[in-house]
Amino acid sequence: MSWHKGFRTEPPKYRPVAVVDIGSNSVRLVVYDGLRRSPYPIFNEKILCGLGRGVATKGRLSEEGMTRAFAALKRFRALARQIGAKHVYALATAAAREATNGEQFIIKAEKALGCNISVLTGKEEARYAALGVMAGIPEADGIAGDLGGGSLELIDVKDGKLRDGITLPLGPLRLIDLSGGSIDKAREIVDEAFSKAAILKLLKGRTFYAVGGTWRNLAKLHMAQSHYPLHVLHCYQFTRQQAMSLSDLVSGLSAISLKEIREVSKSRSDTLPFGAMVLERLLAHSQASKVEISVYGVREGLLYSKLPVRKRDSDALLASCWDFARRYARSPEHELELCDWTDQLFGAGLLKETDQQKRLRYAACLLADIGWRAHPDYRAERSLSMISQAAFVGVDHPGRVFLALTIFYRYDGENDSDGLTRMLDDDDHQRAHLLSSIFRLAYILSAAMPGMLPKIGLKLADAKTLHLILPKKLADLAGERIDKRLNGLAAEMGRTGKVVIGG
Repeated sequence: MSWHKGFRTEPPKYRPVAVVDIGSNSVRLVVYDGLRRSPYPIFNEKILCGLGRGVATKGRLSEEGMTRAFAALKRFRALARQIGAKHVYALATAAAREATNGEQFIIKAEKALGCNISVLTGKEEARYAALGVMAGIPEADGIAGDLGGGSLELIDVKDGKLRDGITLPLGPLRLIDLSGGSIDKAREIVDEAFSKAAILKLLKGRTFYAVGGTWRNLAKLHMAQSHYPLHVLHCYQFTRQQAMSLSDLVSGLSAISLKEIREVSKSRSDTLPFGAMVLERLLAHSQASKVEISVYGVREGLLYSKLPVRKRDSDALLASCWDFARRYARSPEHELELCDWTDQLFGAGLLKETDQQKRLRYAACLLADIGWRAHPDYRAERSLSMISQAAFVGVDHPGRVFLALTIFYRYDGENDSDGLTRMLDDDDHQRAHLLSSIFRLAYILSAAMPGMLPKIGLKLADAKTLHLILPKKLADLAGERIDKRLNGLAAEMGRTGKVVIGG
């Protein structure tokens, strides 16, 4: 039975679903294209209300912040209706659950938004954040940390399961209030909290998964500093020492200085030093091996929790690539046949590949035809950009680049102007060229139409020969173009090619 049995080949339908996230610093609306394994945001708007300012010292939500929040929620209600979102999930976090006037705020907020708002406990917030990390990074093994304006949630994730978790009152807005704006005093507060956080001992030799806009801004800075060629935040990694050095530097900068840095959101210039300090101290109190950014967090975790188990367990990358195929390929059925057709060359007794390489091969097959509508001179570059910049999850940066370059080479691309080639080693480059040669042969045999590839054999006859086996009814497909593509593919394997009719 094929791994893709039961896949629906018609283009995916938009069934918008909205999530409203009322945080200590911002109130945000995100509308996704549907309740699916890899939901894509089709609308995203954030209003910085600063609800949590003063909660730590005065115990109440800011009056100005509430006024701005109510206006934002009314707008979000209208937008969600306009986009056609049938379901609106709304949640509130630290500020609303801790403030003495939080209950009254929620009553008015629900009236403004027109739906119920769930006030999450610290444990619930940690759980949804961790589910978001697991949804976007299925192989996650470490501690997920979600830094909001008022709190920091930490939870252990491994083997697709959630373990122990805690909530700490260490959000940047709270630290600014408690310290009177002093980074040194805030550091003392953070050190005291982390010295009692036993969960940090579980980070030894493992990854810290950083969630939240503050830490995404740090990653942007590090990308710029290191001239990183791939401007994709999800799964971006930096070592423990790199993260500590950058965080220590940023924590010492003033808001005025940060506003002059292009990569830093101006709205975060006053909170970024405190968020950077929290990360630096967290790493100082633990022995994490590295930091990895997750763009999935509480909102995506909430949606992930509502999926049936079958969909939660499906492959996030292949789900995304299949959606791409259904939207952009000439024939999605052909791409599924291409997956099966390439199986003839890989596996036991054939060309070796790991489970991860097999997974990336299938993903590349699903993406192999997405550039066909572009002008022939631009198909390679267009495919490279689409794949390298797509909102895929479930794949690390080298894997993403491998997919992009495989399709780039499939369209005879030669010069990678983005400099992505330096992110792959020689073996991965060779494999990308091999798959691209297989694809080039497949498409001139099938003309991208379904029903042809299953009739055509591709066989490693011996250590020196690659056979292309055409049934007699398809013998007319043979010719110079086929010979050229077959010989090119065979050369990639150190073999010679031979067309066999009726074999």
